[in-house]
Amino acid sequence: MNRLLHLDRTLDELDPPRWEESAASEATPLVRKVHALRRMRLGELTPADLRTLVSQQVGLPFVLPLAVRLLLDDPLLDAYFYEGDLLFAVVSVPESSWAVFPDLAGSLRTVILALPDNAVASMPPGAAEQLARFTHRQVGH
Repeated sequence: MNRLLHLDRTLDELDPPRWEESAASEATPLVRKVHALRRMRLGELTPADLRTLVSQQVGLPFVLPLAVRLLLDDPLLDAYFYEGDLLFAVVSVPESSWAVFPDLAGSLRTVILALPDNAVASMPPGAAEQLARFTHRQVGH
């Protein structure tokens, strides 16, 4: 099953209900950014955009496969803040989000377990523990 068939569509199209045309004037910059990202075609989202959507848990059935695809090639990708920030966002989503992606979770687990200790140690506090929790999950069982 190819989960990347909808790269020419937006989250507003794929993940109803559509959000309001624009964020409220008093909305935070983050809310305005997420609002705008829901209107971008999935194929145009950058690693930083994916990190934002994943960390805000928006459109996870559509953005998790895109993020994992990047992480399988470059697990310590610096999406915006620091090396490994996309990985940290992805492993921090609720366990239930992985129920429909046990194969992706397994592939990501394999990549994480192969990371050198010094790479994990250079991530922010709590990252090593979050990675360890992810690798020990029994998704889909």
